Amino acid sequence: MTKKGALVAVTALAASLAAGPAQAGRTVSTTHSMPVRLQANLETSGCENSPGPYVTLSGAIILDGVSADIIFRNNVQGTHTATVQRDVEVVLLPDGQKITIPKQPVQGGVGGNPFIWIQVLDADGKPLTQEIFLGRCVQGLSTVSADFFLAATSSADITVGSCSNQGPEIELSGEVALSGINARLIFRNNDNKVGGPHSADEETTLDVVILPEGESIVLPKQPVLGGVGGNPLISVQFLDGAGDPIGSEFKLGRCVQLDQ
Repeated sequence: MTKKGALVAVTALAASLAAGPAQAGRTVSTTHSMPVRLQANLETSGCENSPGPYVTLSGAIILDGVSADIIFRNNVQGTHTATVQRDVEVVLLPDGQKITIPKQPVQGGVGGNPFIWIQVLDADGKPLTQEIFLGRCVQGLSTVSADFFLAATSSADITVGSCSNQGPEIELSGEVALSGINARLIFRNNDNKVGGPHSADEETTLDVVILPEGESIVLPKQPVLGGVGGNPLISVQFLDGAGDPIGSEFKLGRCVQLDQ
């Protein structure tokens, strides 16, 4: 081997040693419907303007929680008569976490002090709620509180460092990706949808993005402590904010199978 080749080999070996032992990982994910609450405040101005008033929308989106339950079992078929199980729950998204909706003015609608509704839509324009009557522009608008379900994708990445009789050494990172939410403001110069006497039919709608498509909450990699010794079986079960299962349990396999 030439001096140059030997130097390259030594450098590569040093880099490998510095990096430490290779770690294996598995990623699991599930798509589910997440309970969500919209709390919105709406302020109006210029109610008699043409072509219509300003409506300023602000508030928050309150999310249901998501956790990843890491399950360790030592009841490998044919080798153990007793079952030892240890669950370690890692929070991916805290229950009740809020996403703030920044204030944003919207101009439009029909002039002459219109009646105003709001409807929550998904990113594809499909309704998530019914139309909610807010009131007439000059009277001020009601505060909105609306509950609905939003499509979300939760994922967890399990990295196994080693397996030992004291329990496996693993790390977990995760992400909860949310689909988009839009608010449709509906301006009408009649209130016959809520039993009012005005029967004219002029109407304008405007859509406002309140949560961009693909917004996500990321959990950085962190160690998961615990587990049972004896090369346990490892599974992952996603849980909602009440601790109920989301989807099916993901059976990853025995620790030594993942540590490769």
